[in-house]
Amino acid sequence: MLSAFTARPIVELKQRDKSKIESILAYGDRLLVGLSHGSLRVYRINEPIDEAKAHDGPAAQDHTSSPSSKPPTVDLMREEEKFSKYKIDQLAVIKEANLLVSLSNGLVSTHDLQTYELQETLLKTKGATAFAVTSNIVKDPSTDVPSIVSRLAVAVKRRVILWSWHDSELEPDTAEHTLVTGVKTLTWASGTKLIAGLTSSYVLVDIETSVVTDIVGPGSIGGAPGQDGGRFGGVGVSTINYMGLGGAAPKPLATQLGQGQLLLAKDINTLFIDIEGQSLGRRQIPWAVAPEAIGYSYPYLLALQATRGTLEVRNPETLTLLQTISLPNASQLHISQPNISLAHAGKGFLVVSERCVWRMGALEYDSQIDALVDRGRLDEAISLLGLLEDALLKDKEGRLREIKMLKAQYLFDLRRYRESLDLFTEVSAPPERVIRLFPPIIAGDLSAQAAVMHDDKREDETQADDVTSEGGSHGDSAPKDAKLSHTSTDESKTGTHDETHGSGEQAGRVNDRAIPEGKDLKSATAELRPFLVQARTRMQKYLNPDSTLKDARGAQKLDVSNVQEAQELLLAHAPGSEEERRQQLVATAILVDTSLFRAYMFASPSLAGPLFRLDNFCDPDVVKDKLIETRRYNDLVDFYYGKKLHEQALELLQKFGKKAQAEQTASQLAGPQRTVSYLQGLSAENIDLILRFADWPLNVDPNLGMEVFLADSENAETLPRQRVLNFLSSKDKALAEKYLKHIIEELNDTTPAFHQKLVDIYIQGLKEGTFTGELNQEQWKEHTLSFLKSSHYYQPYKVLQKLPVDNPKFYEPRAVVLNKMGQHKQALEIYVFKLQDSEKAEDYCNQVQLAQTSSTMAPKQGHRSTATDLEGKSTSIYHNLLSLYLSPPPPHKPQWGPALQILAKHGARMPASSTLDLIPEILPIKDLESYFRGRIRSANTTINESRVTSALRSSLVFSEEAKLRLGDGVPGGNGGRNRHVLISDNRVCGVCYKRFGGSAIKVLPK
Repeated sequence: MLSAFTARPIVELKQRDKSKIESILAYGDRLLVGLSHGSLRVYRINEPIDEAKAHDGPAAQDHTSSPSSKPPTVDLMREEEKFSKYKIDQLAVIKEANLLVSLSNGLVSTHDLQTYELQETLLKTKGATAFAVTSNIVKDPSTDVPSIVSRLAVAVKRRVILWSWHDSELEPDTAEHTLVTGVKTLTWASGTKLIAGLTSSYVLVDIETSVVTDIVGPGSIGGAPGQDGGRFGGVGVSTINYMGLGGAAPKPLATQLGQGQLLLAKDINTLFIDIEGQSLGRRQIPWAVAPEAIGYSYPYLLALQATRGTLEVRNPETLTLLQTISLPNASQLHISQPNISLAHAGKGFLVVSERCVWRMGALEYDSQIDALVDRGRLDEAISLLGLLEDALLKDKEGRLREIKMLKAQYLFDLRRYRESLDLFTEVSAPPERVIRLFPPIIAGDLSAQAAVMHDDKREDETQADDVTSEGGSHGDSAPKDAKLSHTSTDESKTGTHDETHGSGEQAGRVNDRAIPEGKDLKSATAELRPFLVQARTRMQKYLNPDSTLKDARGAQKLDVSNVQEAQELLLAHAPGSEEERRQQLVATAILVDTSLFRAYMFASPSLAGPLFRLDNFCDPDVVKDKLIETRRYNDLVDFYYGKKLHEQALELLQKFGKKAQAEQTASQLAGPQRTVSYLQGLSAENIDLILRFADWPLNVDPNLGMEVFLADSENAETLPRQRVLNFLSSKDKALAEKYLKHIIEELNDTTPAFHQKLVDIYIQGLKEGTFTGELNQEQWKEHTLSFLKSSHYYQPYKVLQKLPVDNPKFYEPRAVVLNKMGQHKQALEIYVFKLQDSEKAEDYCNQVQLAQTSSTMAPKQGHRSTATDLEGKSTSIYHNLLSLYLSPPPPHKPQWGPALQILAKHGARMPASSTLDLIPEILPIKDLESYFRGRIRSANTTINESRVTSALRSSLVFSEEAKLRLGDGVPGGNGGRNRHVLISDNRVCGVCYKRFGGSAIKVLPK
């Protein structure tokens, strides 16, 4: 059992001394002992009663077994023989008032704390059975000034009488509370609430409001009428003797616990309550015999079994019996009140018999935790760590985490996998420690089973030739796994100085555990997966996908808090170097993701695919071997893509894509579709692989293969276009033409080389008569003309040199190119004399005129261009066309019909003088009727427009003048001539801040 306390006698009455110890009181370095004949002995404690450092291990046993070999721990300072005429039943101290309170012969008296002289006997307390003292710091509600308030509560039959001291001053008034039955014990629950143990029940007394609350409990604790619930139907064990029912009634006991809790005990029944008197619903303490006294010495619950002469030490949370100390004839417990002396809180207490006083020395808490772990009482160790303050332990959080991991391992051995993995998850256990519990199918070479097999074959391996098999991916994966696990496996066998004693012993037995198999392995793996997923999430806080460190600020360094948290993911503390920490984290990340992959493949292979679509650190060799073994080639491709092993993925896709009949398991990889989709997902930095593996899809299905370069995606748009064009040109000019049209028309690429290349492809197609796709010659020619007209980035003079002069197929393309070069007359000669198409010639002039009009500046407002304005300008494009019609070069003849149509439609756009000069004299005036009508209408339109503009201007002027004279009629707006400004003697200029005086004044619009 646990050795939390060691008993050491400090006061022993000599054999010739006939007196008995009735009461004791310890405060500071003083120990007061009240005897049966009324004497008070005062001892000085040489060693502070709260000192418990030097009494752990064997030394404590020596002190207990041979106390006479050590110097006495107390010295008798004085003895007050006339302290009382009767036995001293109870002692207490009110330190703030310098008072010693005693109970003797049913009366409570106060004494001077220094001289022990009697000051006053409280006559109201005649017949008292017990009293209780408390001291608290209370703030005045009006002034908010803190003061020390001490209270004395005395039980006198059915009454509770109260005295109060404020800052050592006794208040003149006393308070009384009358209860239903006689009061046996009193215990302060707080500074204003009192627990009174009555003959048959307990009550809670609020001394400020005088409210008395009945406490409902099981059995002899008391409760509502008819309530039973005790383990013996409410009949106390102490009332049962060998003659039947009878005997003294059990004494009602009460003690404060930590965190505002109290324990009530009567006979063998117990009840845990809060300071409001409400039950906490906890189970009863399994006492076989009613205790004589109970107490609380942080953090343990104490019970003195007088009939057995033992002291029981229990955990107040689990109620487990941790230690039993033999103390013959012990009858009292004395625990210094924390509100009087914090030095005694949890550091030690006194046990009293009629002839002896023992001091209970507490061992170091770290030693107590180690003892519980060594005995396998992990739940008790966890509970005790939860009760203790951080300052009382060395690395409380680390110890608690380690013990919980030991408990999780124990639960794992019991095949309680869910509870085990939940506990591992709760403490964020290092993944290596958890994964090692599984067989090689999950843990690989890190498994304890694999480590045993490795040790058995080590001698054979040292004699074998150092030659590895070539081409086997499985052989390559073993060293990588071993590299991940050697450090952790070796440490698990030897232990480290940072590990606790219990963890080293537990780690040494890891090879003796039963590795889960069959259904157990299925269940364990199902519980392992959430743990590994959480570990992955934690790793992402410290590692980027490219294995570099990160923190909250985005820098590539870890701050101190992140380093400590990240080291929890590692089995051993990482070295101080940042690079070494990074390597440790990367190794752990690889282990976690690879183990998660194995777990998925073992239990739910369909979940492996989604894992690969996320950033992961899976070992490529392990994944490759497992997926090929299970023929999950599609998942293997996804994994290669995530790990950026694109060449291996594309080789695999090419292998299955080219097969005439793919395997049933690889049906998704058949054909070029999967390869094209994969290539579309590659960025421009992989252009070499894209061009290399796009070849065979283009050979099988050119339209599908071109989707690699024509897809509406960022990857396709950012590819090096010149390299792609060179590649496609080497394959087929049709593919190059398709790609060039895409980047020019869809992506608006203005690179002159690309435009020139597309023009060359169009011209070469016209020359050779080979057309791409389903286009015929006319359609190809239309595409050529359209591009020549729309593009502005090719070089016209180079194109013109490639266009034959006498080939009718190239007449119109030459005209378009001449237009780009500004050679309009030569272009019109092609339309008029070679193509003999007056409509196209007129359309050409319209386009040129429109372009010239839009490029020149717009005329001034209110002014319209007329034929008169064109007199001084250069000859228009229509004039050139008209001259070709009316004055053609030999051997061509004049064309009167098209010429008259031009005059009728566009005569107003040509200068009248030069136009009339071109008209021959033999042409009848009647044929020029439409020309003159057009000119007259144009002039009339100009005049009418000027009149309308003048009228609108007059209306605008009238409107503005009316606003200036009469105002706009808007409140706060322009007031017209009615506007006025008041100038006073104090008015100053808003600009220079000078007084106006007799100066001239100008009012601004605003």
